[in-house]
Amino acid sequence: MKNFRQHSLALLTTLTLAALLVVSARSIALAQGRAEARAQSASAPQKTDTVPTGNAKNGKTVYTTTGCYECHGREAQGGAGTGPKLGPGAIPFSAFVFQVRSPREQMPPYTSKVLSDADLADIYAFVQSLPQPPKVESIPLLK
Repeated sequence: MKNFRQHSLALLTTLTLAALLVVSARSIALAQGRAEARAQSASAPQKTDTVPTGNAKNGKTVYTTTGCYECHGREAQGGAGTGPKLGPGAIPFSAFVFQVRSPREQMPPYTSKVLSDADLADIYAFVQSLPQPPKVESIPLLK
């Protein structure tokens, strides 16, 4: 019985250490990705908030294939406990780019290796092309 307990304790210790290694490796990878994104943002020349011309149709494709909709919704409306509302008109283009390249919280960084500046312009064009949601007062069930 004593031998069984020793083996059980050894197995439990090994599993705990393995889990800690996985969590540590993931944290290191996230930190490296964020550091790379910050370096890209810091080395890029500061731009005024001019919005580049983007292709909304391509932006919808990139938005969907990259998985943005999984947190921000198909219509970029955001939701409780997921990503924030992206549009239309939710944030200026420069803030959009900064958040994508150097995100806070749970969003992974999307460096220029993953999403080009043209892709970001296209996604922003798509998000801005979406219609505004109806005003609360105009929804009969909410009166």
